[in-house]
Amino acid sequence: MSSKHILSVAPMMERTDRHCRYFLRLLSPNSWLYTEMITASALVDGRRLHLLKFHPDEHPVALQLGGSEPEKLSRAALLGAVAGYDEINLNVGCPSERVQSGCFGAALMSEPEKVADCVSAMIEAVEIPITVKTRLGIDDLDSYEFLHRFVGSISDAGCRTVVIHARKAILSGLSPKKNRQVPPLDYERVHRLKSDFSSLEIILNGGLDSEEKAVMQLDFVDGVMLGRQAYQNPCLLGELDSKLFGCTSMLTREHAFRCFLPYIREELNRGTPLKVMTRHLLGLYAGRPGGRAWRRFLGELPGGEEGFAALQRFDPPSV
Repeated sequence: MSSKHILSVAPMMERTDRHCRYFLRLLSPNSWLYTEMITASALVDGRRLHLLKFHPDEHPVALQLGGSEPEKLSRAALLGAVAGYDEINLNVGCPSERVQSGCFGAALMSEPEKVADCVSAMIEAVEIPITVKTRLGIDDLDSYEFLHRFVGSISDAGCRTVVIHARKAILSGLSPKKNRQVPPLDYERVHRLKSDFSSLEIILNGGLDSEEKAVMQLDFVDGVMLGRQAYQNPCLLGELDSKLFGCTSMLTREHAFRCFLPYIREELNRGTPLKVMTRHLLGLYAGRPGGRAWRRFLGELPGGEEGFAALQRFDPPSV
């Protein structure tokens, strides 16, 4: 099957807000971008519809929802579709205690039937694709047979794209950060899943910290999803985009920075604090000469018009 999601950026709490996504789009014209997880309750009960805001240049962009109530998720999915998102993704992978207390995220893996009901309800509510992001398993529910049954269940409910973080989640005793590091990666299990579910689009996430690693995985799965690496070193995303899509007009770091300035100007005029946007630029010169000076400059940048004027005057490293 042909894949739409050859390259994508993972939903990351306190990272992939609309400002981050706009900046990443400058470097990567073709990747799929995902929002931070937004709970269905925040949209349906809290009416926090401002959370759905995004710039038209972000397309293709997906809304990731958290929740476990089919009816509420279907209503939240409809709000996302009306807002113009290209896809709705259900979070079945976050291991944080706060998410667990809400009975969603990775904890939902223990209830495949409930996940299937949620998927089915959202598919019935909207015409855009409903996808699922999950783990290999949780705690003692980590056999391949369990994973196979879980994916089979959501596939039967109508889900055609599954993103697999190639680690299991440990729900007690490990922080979300440790859950991204301690459980071992098992790419071969994801490869096997693709072999068994050849009609599904299987996207691999986890540990893809170089262009070589990411490209290699495309021999076995339909797409790769970068997480922290895309945020901490956004030019890696741009390099992968150029490699995979043959784009010859990749922006240089300096050009991407300059192209971001008009966006910052517009947002400042709307009242958005400067550092809400500039914090997403910290990794632009990761591992490059001048990177430390760049981070220090951004860290010491004053707010408002004074800070924006300093941004305009600053001469970033020419690398």
